[in-house]
Amino acid sequence: MVNMNTVKAIFKREFKSYFDSPVAYVFLVAFLVLIGFLTFGVAMYYERRQANLTPFFFWHPWVYLLLVPAATMGLWAEERRNGTIELLLTLPITLAEALVGKFLAAWAFIGIALSLTFPIVLTTLWLGTPDLGAIFCGYVGSLFLSGACVAIGVFASALSRSQVIGFVIALAICFFLLIIGFDPVINAVAQWGVPMSIVNAVAQCSLMQHFESLRRGVIDCYDVIYYAGVMVFMLAAAHVVTENRKAS
Repeated sequence: MVNMNTVKAIFKREFKSYFDSPVAYVFLVAFLVLIGFLTFGVAMYYERRQANLTPFFFWHPWVYLLLVPAATMGLWAEERRNGTIELLLTLPITLAEALVGKFLAAWAFIGIALSLTFPIVLTTLWLGTPDLGAIFCGYVGSLFLSGACVAIGVFASALSRSQVIGFVIALAICFFLLIIGFDPVINAVAQWGVPMSIVNAVAQCSLMQHFESLRRGVIDCYDVIYYAGVMVFMLAAAHVVTENRKAS
């Protein structure tokens, strides 16, 4: 049974550690600059003359693909490299509590970065009368997408004591789960003779497909359950990996 007081203590420790170094501020600035450049510079937001955040949300999966693994790669790898993981696991806490606390801290940190994009919403409100429901759904979808990527990052970080290896593994898994829902990928796999039922089933595991539904303004329980399932599965996998390493 997970003790929420213990999870809260781990959460505070990990969340504070982000801001104990300049890394957090560099990350937040990089996130906002990248999102702003892609929205206004690449997607030509003003030139579109449409009061909606479609070009803004379009880039979120790709920004998370690059930056979330960077924000999570040290969650377990750094503990192993410094030798503090043994100390952490000898405290009166369970491995599951440590995992959940670390995951929630990283997710909250990404959530802060996402919330700092509110000036783009204000700009859209100033330009016209956007669909606030669609904007809300887009932010909810983006938050769930980031949570799934964070859980993947936690799992990848648990696999190695090297932060670089953790980053690369998280990047590879997130990239795979993003592209498997793209039509060109689906068509290419279907041409190899794979039955369409299997192809469509695999495509339903795409992070992108479920995000697309949410950013269009539709909150479907199926999409929410999918993201929750990814988080639980990846944290469970991280638990198994860490438990096996502790026993060996």
